Amino acid sequence: MSTYPLRLADHVMEEARLAAAEDNVSLNQLLSALIADGIGHRRAIMDLKKRAVRGNVEAALAILDRVPANEPDEGDELADEGK
Repeated sequence: MSTYPLRLADHVMEEARLAAAEDNVSLNQLLSALIADGIGHRRAIMDLKKRAVRGNVEAALAILDRVPANEPDEGDELADEGK
C-alpha cells in the first residue's frame, strides 16, 4: 500500500469529513473509495471515446431510419416541455 500527501482546500476537506461521518467510515476509506470510483469513471469515458472514434455515424443513422414510427407505449411518452 502506498501513501501520498494530498493537499485539499479547506472547504473540500470539511465536506469530505462530513461525508465520511455520514457514511460511518474513516476519511481514508472515503477518499480511497472516491478515488477508485473516479478512476473507474475515467476509464469508462476513455473507452467510450476510443469506441466513438471507430464509429460510423452514417451507418448508425441508416439503422435508425429503418425503425418504424410507432407511438410510444403508455408511460414512455416524453414529458411536456412546459411542466
